[in-house]
Amino acid sequence: MKLSARNTLKGEVISIQPGAVNAIVIIELPDGQLVTSSISIQALKDLDLRVGQQAYAVVKASDVMIGIDD
Repeated sequence: MKLSARNTLKGEVISIQPGAVNAIVIIELPDGQLVTSSISIQALKDLDLRVGQQAYAVVKASDVMIGIDD
């Protein structure tokens, strides 16, 4: 995975709260800090995110995106 964003934080997905349009995803970093992101339901499906999976919180300006290894 190559990105222009320089703030890429790897951690474990500990919570996924799906809603009608968006899902709230919480990633726990190795030091115990939590990163929360709101992503679309389609992105949740496309990434096939699951609790317990390793994923990346990618921070660019004020947005937090989620990424996974291919």
